[in-house]
Amino acid sequence: NIMHMQVATIAWFEADSVCGSHSVAIPIVLVLPYLFRLFQCLRQYKDIRDRTTLFNALKYSTAVPVIFLSALKYHVVPDNWVNLYRPLWLLSAVVNCLYSFYWDLTRDWDLSCFTRIFKFTRPHILSHLLYERKWVYFWVIGSNLILRCTWTYKLSAHLRHNYLTVFAITALEIFRRFQWAFFRVENAWNNISTKSNSQVFSMADVPKEEELLNSNGHNV
Repeated sequence: NIMHMQVATIAWFEADSVCGSHSVAIPIVLVLPYLFRLFQCLRQYKDIRDRTTLFNALKYSTAVPVIFLSALKYHVVPDNWVNLYRPLWLLSAVVNCLYSFYWDLTRDWDLSCFTRIFKFTRPHILSHLLYERKWVYFWVIGSNLILRCTWTYKLSAHLRHNYLTVFAITALEIFRRFQWAFFRVENAWNNISTKSNSQVFSMADVPKEEELLNSNGHNV
C-alpha cells in the first residue's frame, strides 16, 4: 500500500495523470485567453476605428493554429501528423513567434525597427531612451525573441510531458512579461512627454507672434 501511495503521489505531478495530453480540454483552455483578447481588439476597432487594433487581433489569432495543430497529434494517423500536421504546426509556431516579437518591438515598445538601438551616436535618439545603456536594449531584444519561441512549448499539448519543463517555461514567460512591462512603460512615458512638450511649445508660440505683430504697429 505504501508503494502504491508513493507511485500515485508522484504520478499526480505528471501532467498526463491529471489532465492527459490527449484531452480535448487542453487546447480549449489554452485558446480561451487568446480568443478573449482577439474579440477585445475587434470591439476596440468597432469603437475607435483604429486599424492597428485589427493587426493586434491578427497577432492573437496566430496562436490558435499553434494550439489546435499541436492537439491533433493524438487524434490523427501518425503518418498524417509527420507529413502534414507537424510541418503546419512548425510553420504556425514560427509565424506566431515572429509576429509577436515584431509587435513587441515596433508597437508595444516602439523601438522603430531597431533604429534607436543601432543609432546611439545620435544624441536626440539617445535622449528618448530611459535606459541609456546599449546592452539593456540588446538583452531585451534577444531574450524576448528566445522567450517568445520557448512559449510555443507551453502552447503545444504534444510537448507537455515533463511537469518540471512546463514549470520552467511558465516561469520564463513570467520573467519575459515582467521585463516587457518596463519597456512598455518607457514607451508610454515617451508618448506622454512628447505630447506635453508639444502642448507647451504651442502655447509659448502664441505670445511671441502677438508681440511681433504689435511691435510692427499691426493691430488685429
